[in-house]
Amino acid sequence: MLIVDDHASFRSLARRLLVADGFDVVGEAGDAADAFDAVRSLAPDVVLLDIRLPDLDGFGVAEVLAGDDGVYGAPTVVLVSSRARDDYGRRVDASPARGFIAKDDLCGDALRRVLGDP
Repeated sequence: MLIVDDHASFRSLARRLLVADGFDVVGEAGDAADAFDAVRSLAPDVVLLDIRLPDLDGFGVAEVLAGDDGVYGAPTVVLVSSRARDDYGRRVDASPARGFIAKDDLCGDALRRVLGDP
């Protein structure tokens, strides 16, 4: 898993939570440009992606990652935000992302539910 968020403190917390819940976190990125580089070099199966990034929002990143399997390998994207899902209207459903988790609700069980793992 790759964790993409512009706040290092959230990346660190998410890494600790998810590793403790059995997930393999292969890297972190603080913006879209670094995320694209990390996806190319690390080939994560899952990208935990903050919606609000400084250079391109998470919806745009998800579109790019979904749009070119040859370059990015089409990892599964899960959007996260400190805001509620309803704040984004239909954009979450229209996104190629697998789903959405509010940052306050992030845990291994929530991620497994979104990913469809038992």
